Amino acid sequence: MKKFSLLLIAIFDVATGFSQNTFKAVVKDRETKEPLIGSIAVLQGTTNSANADSSGRIEIKNIPDGKQSILFKFVGYEQRADIFNFPLVQNGPVEILLSLGAEEMEEVIVTTTRSSRTIDNIPTRIETISGEELGEKGNMKPGDIRMMLNESTGIQTQQTSATSYNSSIRIQGLDGKYTQLLKDGFPLYSEFSGGLSLLQIVPLDLKQVEVIKGASSTLYGGGAIAGLVNLVSKIPSEERELNFMLNGTSALGLDASGFYSQKFKKTGTTVFASYNSGTPYDPASIGLTAIPKFNRYTLNPKLFFYFNDKTTMNIGFNSTVEDRMGGDLRYIEGKGDSIHSYFEKNKTNRLSTQLGFDRKINDRSKLSFKNSVSHYDRSIEVRSFRFSGVQISSFTEASYNYKGDKMEWITGVNLWTDQFSQNKFDAAKVVDYNYTTLGAFVQNTWNVTGKFILETGFRGDYQTPFGFFPLPRISVLFKANPKLAARIGGGLGYKTPTVFTEDAERIQFRNVLPIDVSKTKAEQSLGGNFDINYKTPFADKVFMAFNTLFFYTEIKNPLILMPATTGSYEFQQPKGFIDTKGIETNMKLAYGNFKLFIGYTLADVKQHYNGNTTTLPLVAEHRLNTILTYEIENKLKVGLEAYYFSPQTLNNGAAGKEYWLFGLMAEKLWEHFSIFVNFENMTDTRQTRFDIIYTGTITNPIFRDIYAPVDGFVVNGGIKIKL
Repeated sequence: MKKFSLLLIAIFDVATGFSQNTFKAVVKDRETKEPLIGSIAVLQGTTNSANADSSGRIEIKNIPDGKQSILFKFVGYEQRADIFNFPLVQNGPVEILLSLGAEEMEEVIVTTTRSSRTIDNIPTRIETISGEELGEKGNMKPGDIRMMLNESTGIQTQQTSATSYNSSIRIQGLDGKYTQLLKDGFPLYSEFSGGLSLLQIVPLDLKQVEVIKGASSTLYGGGAIAGLVNLVSKIPSEERELNFMLNGTSALGLDASGFYSQKFKKTGTTVFASYNSGTPYDPASIGLTAIPKFNRYTLNPKLFFYFNDKTTMNIGFNSTVEDRMGGDLRYIEGKGDSIHSYFEKNKTNRLSTQLGFDRKINDRSKLSFKNSVSHYDRSIEVRSFRFSGVQISSFTEASYNYKGDKMEWITGVNLWTDQFSQNKFDAAKVVDYNYTTLGAFVQNTWNVTGKFILETGFRGDYQTPFGFFPLPRISVLFKANPKLAARIGGGLGYKTPTVFTEDAERIQFRNVLPIDVSKTKAEQSLGGNFDINYKTPFADKVFMAFNTLFFYTEIKNPLILMPATTGSYEFQQPKGFIDTKGIETNMKLAYGNFKLFIGYTLADVKQHYNGNTTTLPLVAEHRLNTILTYEIENKLKVGLEAYYFSPQTLNNGAAGKEYWLFGLMAEKLWEHFSIFVNFENMTDTRQTRFDIIYTGTITNPIFRDIYAPVDGFVVNGGIKIKL
């Protein structure tokens, strides 16, 4: 009996041993070999799982003998399943390497820094709008990019005309003239050609939008003081892409767009065309248009040549033609008289060419050349006054890129010419200018360690007639671990003086005197950013990402428009400076099919002139943007939005009202088409509901600052087709 009992105990001990194998592993990023904190390992077919600790270590207990499959996963990385035969021969932890998901990599590769790196490995802080997010924002406003930018944290689009809808970009509270708007790295929307630009760019052919906030002049020259926005176009792939979009609005607007791209053996092409129109719309019934009457045609064809695996070239042509008229509703409808006679008419003709050439010298180095020539013809006409002119500009650049094991060098030279000629109709002085800028730049990105990346750059611009501008820049990225990273950077910038500012646009350039170059200095800036990024999964279906940015920019020799004694307006440079400082915070929470985005901006922008400090007008010091989305992949998308704007100081010293905006968007998807509907500004928030937009008479209105929407509640919806 005693021997039998001992035998049972021995059998029990052996059986228990077979059922209690322990698996140990260290999960790391395949490229950086950094531990993936919070990654998950699951014994497939069971609920037995474990999360990686701060060193990436995972331990799963109670694993049966025999062949077992263990699944490893981490948010943003490709899943990996390995089969192990227990008990294991190896006693130590197994090293598991995970790769970033292909879709994730495609969405975060950026080009604005001139170095094709993933967004997580660039010291310069960059924000992107790409992929599905770009498509969702395009559903809300298919005819232009104004809303797409305005809904981003830290960016505010400022409406400069009450009746024509014209707007400019404000980054971190600074005037639109301090932001550079690019298309595929080309400065096609600067100075006079920046007018109406936000309203004339249709987003259907965009691959992504890249935003750098803060001093960026070292990369792209003058004008990028507050930051830059680069609109990146789609390029052809082996698989044909043929998309159409048709959208209509409750304000009787129409948007029709088409995009085609395909890559063949030695060639490729993209073709984008759109027609956009608007009907005069007056939701406040005050007799003035909140949305003007307009018709716009856009055609952007592009050819790609693949001579061999080392040499490529592309040639593109962009054209936009538009007639836009706002003002008195009765006049626009052909019922005008001596009282109903106010109008604001804009005619634009935008033409530009793009040329790009790349030659790989070897696996590490590349030569690039690009050129653009732009012709912009615009006329602005109001009753008894007309302003028109032609801007001709060109941009040419040659650059060399070398990528070593730890260092990447980019160096180049560029030539930028910019000429404006005003059409003369009366005795007023024309505001012509002719500027030429010759620049040279060098940038180095150094992977000091796996956790520390340093980026330095220097540009020297010689600009006639304002002289030489040295533009150094530095950025540092420190990756404490895959969850936590921090960036710090700063640099110098400058802006060449011209009359094409928000304040001058607001008065249609009427009675604006030309700038006296001999008495005017270029505006110069010093700015810096510091941001912290944290991201982590809490469980299999929960993910959180958090980012906080601290910023400061100071602009010396600010050029401001002031009334002159003769009833005209002139640009002056008072003794002092403008500065902006604040915080941007973004948080993303994801649970299953739900995603919540929360963004907050604090922008404290001050003018320090002649010993006095005042608040810069038309800046919402506090902004809050929240978006809740629900998505079933390839089937359904629903989004609910809410935006808050704090009171803004107006140019007359008064304060505007605070307000909220709410919206709801839904899209139902099938394999080759989808239908969408968007309820914008559902509470019908309008400045005309709680304030006035003009004083005087309907015949000679004197417009106040526009700080809130004037178009109110608008519904749009349509269909997208993919063939």
